[in-house]
Amino acid sequence: MRLVAPPSKPRTAPALAIAVFLAITALANPASAASPAQTQAPASAMTVATHDRIDTRINNLHARLQITAAQEELWHKVAQVMRDNAGTMDSLRQARTSHANSMSAVDDLKSYGQVADAHADGIRKLTPAFQALYESMPDAQKKNADLIFRTDHHHSAKKG
Repeated sequence: MRLVAPPSKPRTAPALAIAVFLAITALANPASAASPAQTQAPASAMTVATHDRIDTRINNLHARLQITAAQEELWHKVAQVMRDNAGTMDSLRQARTSHANSMSAVDDLKSYGQVADAHADGIRKLTPAFQALYESMPDAQKKNADLIFRTDHHHSAKKG
């Protein structure tokens, strides 16, 4: 199955949060999933490769958003949610890989549903953290963020 990008909506803080989460989930195989007990893995359970990729993405986004010293506390909250979400998706990918040869078609569909649920949960967790950061930004920085996420979101929708 392929995930299809939702129809384009006005670019608001929640849309920006979705774009951030979509970027995070691109790090993990979206067709991967695990049992419900495995969907709540802490970020510390991430593979080294996923940890490195998410830290690179967080650092890149920090620079591109031009996060100020006054915004660092809010940024740290966004970054932690991004790490937690990446850890969950990585756990799902790892479990999917380890069960790939024994899963039935029904198991596959159920696991795909778990990925979709984890994705939606991640967006719900990221939205308020990013919204608080976004609301702290002056207008010029917001416009920069809007452009970054509009472009990144458009790019990820093309790839999907």
